[in-house]
Amino acid sequence: MTTVVAAIIQRDSRILIGQRKDLGHHPLKWEFPGGKVEPGETPEAALIRELQEELGIHARIDRELMRYEYQYPGRSRILLIFYRVVDFDGEPRNLDFDQIRWEQPELLRSYDFLEGDTQFVAQVPGLISEA
Repeated sequence: MTTVVAAIIQRDSRILIGQRKDLGHHPLKWEFPGGKVEPGETPEAALIRELQEELGIHARIDRELMRYEYQYPGRSRILLIFYRVVDFDGEPRNLDFDQIRWEQPELLRSYDFLEGDTQFVAQVPGLISEA
């Protein structure tokens, strides 16, 4: 099973989300920054690497918020792990998305998120307020 990590990056009560480019799997869907864990890599190390590649920041992982398995049609099951990030060095830059946006947690449901992320998105306001 492939493990995929995602960052819930907070700043001033907003969360950073990215829209995929109009190519490849799931074009123009919204997601949280992150990606696949490579062999021999911890999920936290993978997320730090992915955030450097996608946003040019060096993040410090706060804690895990949620994990669950998901399977896209015709694909292998994946384990999704969502981590809270409240501290990072550098200013996030769009290095890999069609666009990035800081958004209020309660408005995330209005975005066309990846199907694998929708279970998490439905619970974001409560998870963030508990943190």
